[in-house]
Amino acid sequence: MYDYLIVGAGLFGSVFAQIMNEHGKRCLVIEKRGHPGGNIYSKEEDSIKIHCYGAHIFHTDREEVWRYVNRFTAFNHYRNSPLACCKGTLYNLPFNMNTFNKLWNVNTPGEARRKIREQCDKYKHITNPSNLEEQALTLCGDDIYYLFIKEYTEKQWGRPANELPASVIKRIPLRFTYDNNYFDDPFQGIPLHGYNALINNLLKGIEVRTETDYFHARNYFNSLARKTLFTGCIDTYFECRLGKLAWRSLAFEHIRLTDTDNYQGNAVVNYNDRETPYTRIIEHKHFEFGKQPFTIITKEYPVAHTSSEEPFYPVNDEKNTQRANAYKELAAAYPETLFGGRLGQYAYLDMDDTIAAAISLAEKEL
Repeated sequence: MYDYLIVGAGLFGSVFAQIMNEHGKRCLVIEKRGHPGGNIYSKEEDSIKIHCYGAHIFHTDREEVWRYVNRFTAFNHYRNSPLACCKGTLYNLPFNMNTFNKLWNVNTPGEARRKIREQCDKYKHITNPSNLEEQALTLCGDDIYYLFIKEYTEKQWGRPANELPASVIKRIPLRFTYDNNYFDDPFQGIPLHGYNALINNLLKGIEVRTETDYFHARNYFNSLARKTLFTGCIDTYFECRLGKLAWRSLAFEHIRLTDTDNYQGNAVVNYNDRETPYTRIIEHKHFEFGKQPFTIITKEYPVAHTSSEEPFYPVNDEKNTQRANAYKELAAAYPETLFGGRLGQYAYLDMDDTIAAAISLAEKEL
């Protein structure tokens, strides 16, 4: 009946379905949640679009990806400039001259560089960092690590920083300009009509069944199509026969505040101390420069992943990386099934990476 069964109506599955449909392929998209869109789904409440699964800010340096998404939605000019709340004091992110000025009372890039070099020199004997803590200290020194990184990271991952792999922090962005724009990418913004409009336009003219769990009738769904694109957890597809892959998850507390129209003055504020149980607060209206007389915030709590929680962040330590690679080798023996997206690839992917990967896979299939 179909050329492709697409399991999961998130960004990867939606882009793949759009391209295949555009080329005359018959697609059926099934989604276990009650809505398409995956983690970029937003819910509108009195004109405020709530990012239900955490803040999603589109950014890319790939012109071809930017051209592609602009076929389906226009974007506003939002630029991500988060703040870090450390022991009650607010600092600018990413680490830049505004941060260094407030932290050390330095005014010039030369002064800031010297301060960082002075602190990093204490750790120059660490030539091959064996964990995240050693990696971070060699890159930024004591002050930045202990104030901004250590407690936030341990809260996020639920493990001591010296038990996390060094690869979690490949680099630390240190910018020696007074510029709070978090991303360097030339193309940035939030969809003018929200991410739901983007997903709905991608899936226009394609059969989509929500509240439909692939694993409740796996053989039946497989019989419907020539090929399957699976965007769920790759270990789940193979019934965890090589062992279960580890994830970290998130819990969200959405709060409507009727007594103020502006709670924190910024879309994203991180809370870097371990005493605060959440990692950040999102104030949704600021993504779209809203002027509503009330506001809605979301507190984001890192939690252990269980069967009842959505998987968010892969635990890319040596054990899980080896296991994920073994699953990918196993998947190669199933040419009738394609795997994609962050769950199918066991990878943390930005939205533009997801779109680029979906386009690439679709082009290979065509």
